[in-house]
Amino acid sequence: MQKEKILVVDDDKNICDLLRMYLEKEGYTVVLAHNGVDAVSVFGSESPDLVLLDIMLPQLDGWQVCREIRKTSETPIIMVTAKDETFDKVLGLELGADDYVTKPFDTKEIVARIKAVLRRTSAVKDGDTKEVRYDKLVINLSNYEMKVNGVAVDTPPKELELIYHLASNPDRVFTRDQLLDDVWGFDYYGDSRTVDVHIKRLRDKLKGVSDEWELRTIWSVGYKFETHGKKQ
Repeated sequence: MQKEKILVVDDDKNICDLLRMYLEKEGYTVVLAHNGVDAVSVFGSESPDLVLLDIMLPQLDGWQVCREIRKTSETPIIMVTAKDETFDKVLGLELGADDYVTKPFDTKEIVARIKAVLRRTSAVKDGDTKEVRYDKLVINLSNYEMKVNGVAVDTPPKELELIYHLASNPDRVFTRDQLLDDVWGFDYYGDSRTVDVHIKRLRDKLKGVSDEWELRTIWSVGYKFETHGKKQ
């Protein structure tokens, strides 16, 4: 079985070497990049299964690298920030990152996050065809595609998993913590703001599409996919 490949991007070579040692011990293949330009180049040539991406990089910062990767790929990205600031976390999620971790970090935590993200990705890829249909909306979790009015809409993996989960359970209210457990996994280290960011992005894409369903906020509780017509 081919080893899963991790691209580690950090301008601190000591951190890169430390992470490579731990990740290789866990059975991963590791490739490194120390600036944003090289990160984009190495990503294209190596096709990693996951990217561990520092934000503070020379030449191109981590946000710019994330944008470039998301133009062509939905490969999972875990952002690394030296600041425990909501702005950094939210921006990373809005750009399509799957998770984030704050420096200084525990190496075991990094490994746990990588395993969790790869496990979720692998479970979906290996599963049977999963699709839900509503008026003017098709969400296919097998090929990670969402179509609105028959046209594929660019939807990062975690957004698609979230809308699929809600649409598969129409009219059921989920708290933010429940969605974190069900969609991100029990071993996710984030907070409920993560759910809000993804819901906002989905609302922007689905606004006004149909009067037969809506992505609705239940104040002080959470969210639900509310239907006014019939599921197809």
